Amino acid sequence: MEVLALLAHTVVLRPYVFLFLAVSLFSAQRLIGWRRTGVFFGITWVTAFLCEFSSTRTGIPFGWYYYTGSTVGQELYLSNIPLMDSLSFTFLLYASYCLALFFLLPARRAPEGARAGWWPLLGSDLTIARAWSVGGLTVLFFVLIDIVIDPVALRGDRWFLGQIYWYPEPGFYFGVPIANFIGWAVVGLIALLAYFSLAQRLPPLDLSRRATVNGGILLGCGLYYGVLLFNLAVTFWIGERLLGLTGVLLYLPVTVLFLLRLLNRLPAAEASQGT
Repeated sequence: MEVLALLAHTVVLRPYVFLFLAVSLFSAQRLIGWRRTGVFFGITWVTAFLCEFSSTRTGIPFGWYYYTGSTVGQELYLSNIPLMDSLSFTFLLYASYCLALFFLLPARRAPEGARAGWWPLLGSDLTIARAWSVGGLTVLFFVLIDIVIDPVALRGDRWFLGQIYWYPEPGFYFGVPIANFIGWAVVGLIALLAYFSLAQRLPPLDLSRRATVNGGILLGCGLYYGVLLFNLAVTFWIGERLLGLTGVLLYLPVTVLFLLRLLNRLPAAEASQGT
């Protein structure tokens, strides 16, 4: 009962985390089905938790950092790790995966006689979803969003997150060490490799009733930008203008390319008519 009470308090204390998680689960089950969703999120959460558990004791892979324990008794912890922190890796990696698929998944030709839409019809053949290019771009987007998130989270005492962790040796990037971003790349890479390996052993997805996977992927992309805008808004709200402008400039080229792809203005390989 105490664990359930702490879990309820965690949801109340961190509603934005669980909103993002709910959106990601809804998107994932539409895109890859519940079984693969469970595998993807389970692997990512376990990988993130173990890496955080290791790093707070050995400095590997994120570098040395410590949780303050300031919210012990207010939210659920697993050992010294807040549950919401390791959970956040799951929807951030999934959203990054959707953004990578949006850029790299071949477009499907519109049926003969039908007018092309104002966004690309992404083919439902997801075999490319396990390609090294998708994995690499996913990890890049995963690290990129942490470049925005981590500095503002480090300043949590100035907003409703709270001061939940600290670095004994602050890094050059607004106090965040470069090792932290390397650690995020390690988590993303391990989780994706494990997921790709296990997903091949699951029964194939039944995609016969849908021609495209636009809905699930676009919802995941929307989640990615929702998290990004949330963190940028908090950054400007606490008066960190230089940090906020750095994040905006960092994402400007990505967003331009995203909009061009959305409006069918980028060249892309075409998928076959079949699934």
